[in-house]
Amino acid sequence: MVRRPLIPVAVFTGVYLASFGAVVVARGNAEFLFYLAVMLALVGLIFIVDRRAALPAPLAWALSVWGLLHVAGGSVPAPAGLTDPEGQPVLYSMWIVRGALRYDHVVHAYGFGVATLVCEAAVRPLLARPGRVSAGLAVGVALMGLGLGAVNELVEFAATRILPETNVGGYENTGWDLVANTVGASAAAAALWARRRAGSRPANTKKRD
Repeated sequence: MVRRPLIPVAVFTGVYLASFGAVVVARGNAEFLFYLAVMLALVGLIFIVDRRAALPAPLAWALSVWGLLHVAGGSVPAPAGLTDPEGQPVLYSMWIVRGALRYDHVVHAYGFGVATLVCEAAVRPLLARPGRVSAGLAVGVALMGLGLGAVNELVEFAATRILPETNVGGYENTGWDLVANTVGASAAAAALWARRRAGSRPANTKKRD
């Protein structure tokens, strides 16, 4: 059930998702339908987090705006002169400062800044119970580990910009690196959660004769 302060956010989000969904269905854009399905799953996840952590309304609005910028980026046309010739003429391909700053960059920076604030809000109540690792906290630390993995990818990307030759690999290599990071972080978080749960169970005591 949606908390009363978040009802306007939920209505706003539902309206733009339904509107853009209708547009992409009419266009037959299969790729964007996939992203729309991911968006719906993320909205459900946010409601689960909110039930646990009661996200502040301004933070919920910031998340909703991120979603709007994302769906608009893949479906709203942009002037062909402001986009790359090899890309689709939509906002995500539009240069704000040609060769330096693209719409895509702005949305990523804004969105993952908001996501960081959401992670902090979600983890804060869990830290009040030291020694206990809940499923939510396990997910939180896994995401932190993935963040460190993303920093590694940034370092590798910087190497390709600075050095004339590297063995970093291309986009597919980056994707597999992220998959491996996810497996490692998830396994570590699951082990941590399982160990702390086992340690929190009361020990069996034997009756004395």
